[in-house]
Amino acid sequence: MPQPAPSDLTSLDASALSALIHARRASCREVMQAYLERIHALNPTLNAIVNLAPDDTLLAQADACDAELAQGHSRGWLHGIPQAIKDASDAAGFPTTKGCTLLAQNMPARDSVMTQRMKEAGCIVIGKTNLPELGLGSHTFNNLFGATPNAWDAGVSAGGSSGGAAVALAQRLLPVADGSDFMGSLRNPAGWNHVYGMRPTQGRVPSGPGPDVWIDQLSTEGPMARSVRDLGRLLATQSGHDKRLPLSLQSTLDWSPDTAEPVQALRGLKIGWLGDLNGYLAMDEGVLQVCRKALGHMEQAGAAVQDIALGMDAGELWECWLTWRRALVGPRVHALIGLPGAREAIKPEALWEYDQSMALPFMDFMRASQVRSRYYQHMRGLLAQWDVVALPSAQVWPFAIGERWPRQIAGRAMDTYHRWMEATIYATLAGLPAISLPAGFHAQHGWPMGVQLIAAHSADALLLRVAAGYEAVRGGFIALRPGE
Repeated sequence: MPQPAPSDLTSLDASALSALIHARRASCREVMQAYLERIHALNPTLNAIVNLAPDDTLLAQADACDAELAQGHSRGWLHGIPQAIKDASDAAGFPTTKGCTLLAQNMPARDSVMTQRMKEAGCIVIGKTNLPELGLGSHTFNNLFGATPNAWDAGVSAGGSSGGAAVALAQRLLPVADGSDFMGSLRNPAGWNHVYGMRPTQGRVPSGPGPDVWIDQLSTEGPMARSVRDLGRLLATQSGHDKRLPLSLQSTLDWSPDTAEPVQALRGLKIGWLGDLNGYLAMDEGVLQVCRKALGHMEQAGAAVQDIALGMDAGELWECWLTWRRALVGPRVHALIGLPGAREAIKPEALWEYDQSMALPFMDFMRASQVRSRYYQHMRGLLAQWDVVALPSAQVWPFAIGERWPRQIAGRAMDTYHRWMEATIYATLAGLPAISLPAGFHAQHGWPMGVQLIAAHSADALLLRVAAGYEAVRGGFIALRPGE
């Protein structure tokens, strides 16, 4: 006789929900209703999901999914499962606003590649998740929808730019989520909200397609989840070559969860601890200690952790980063700058990026490309010695929600609006996969922090296996409040 479904369906990860739905122990309507009830109760305060579709529309879609199952047809593992797409990616029927008032009515003609693949796997798109204006900065606030507070403390930042997705996951408004990562946008908010976030190898998940398919290769879409098995399954759904995107990877993701002994992945694992790059990166007090302690759990399971040096001039890499970022962000702002009232509507940080890009000499960009190429080859060598390298997912604890960005860290001034996110560039510049694991909490305030692991090009499956081993050692998703 089938066992009854749990009373709170939102407490389950997407894989468990999928199993219940396909075993006909929970209907797609029941799942949708449970999530809508929680969204209506919490989202007015959290502001994590924006442009939510009407309840009757979503329940009708859930009923259609139930009818398909009754006929023996399943679209895939996400069949009937609610999903909200980050508001930087297109989903037909929902505006792609990017948190910008100038784009409030920007209705896409079709789904992005990622959205299409998730729909083909069966998900029901219920709305979008909030982000910083134009996806710039790792603090989720904008003039169109407002700010999204941290899932653990409404007085501090959720991170970003996938902040809405991370908060929706942590507060169980979504079972699994997508996001994108340019400068830590899947890693920083995952760490600050105590969930998993993964930046895949560049090209693993085809993005767009947008107006440029050749040069704009620093940002990538990817998964966020409350469990590693969901993280891997969603990444597998998102992955694969697309003919419209010539630089998307031909290889498939070779991963499946080791349900028998996931800790095996930690035995003999060699972890190089970059820490704060020997004092180069400013860090809030306690960040390094929490992250290093998290690696200690892996040591107890058989991993070897050793302090290492990056081995390249970090200052040169930062200048390389600034050049690349200006070159890629500038055209995005340029597409809006001619609209009436654009300079008044666009946030100053985006205008700064645009103005810097307009003054960028081509030879500076070529020199930065050569530095980036040299760095990639260097990381190939480093990751031949170490299975993964590690450092904090963020240099600061979540800061006050009313601040735009931290002006200083541990007494060291930040000279740009994104300098405090510098720890995230080392995976991005080399196009390497990186994963943020929940590391621990601030001793006084209880704010979460993440530790990021970076692996060699195309070693996404290795990161997932290591993360699954870590999850087995540390335990699954920790409830937001004791007793929940």
